[in-house]
Amino acid sequence: MGLTVIKLGVGNPAKPEVTEEVEFLVDSGLIHSVAPTPVLEKLGIKPLSEERLRLADGTEIVRKKGLALFKYGERVGGADVIFGEEGEYYLLGVLTLEALGLVLDPLKRELRPRPLILAPARSLLT
Repeated sequence: MGLTVIKLGVGNPAKPEVTEEVEFLVDSGLIHSVAPTPVLEKLGIKPLSEERLRLADGTEIVRKKGLALFKYGERVGGADVIFGEEGEYYLLGVLTLEALGLVLDPLKRELRPRPLILAPARSLLT
């Protein structure tokens, strides 16, 4: 399986009309997305908490976490974002993909719309 890299607009939910383009490596096994701290700070996105993360080699790190707006074409969604440090990959995680209504097609290495299924509440009770 190869790598999938895409460009997304990243913005502050308080100012959705202003975005910065960031190139992300899609990682459908990652929960939160990781974006460059200088971009997040420029957009006025503030850390809300810290998150303890485990790297592939087992090392634990702590990173700041905030909320960002993501744009891909006409799709817009909001999701948690980790403040990435210099030298790290900027990664697009599954919560951001979900917020945008997208899934990764691992064979074609491209993003596709995620089918949305809405069941009436009464069908859950029977």
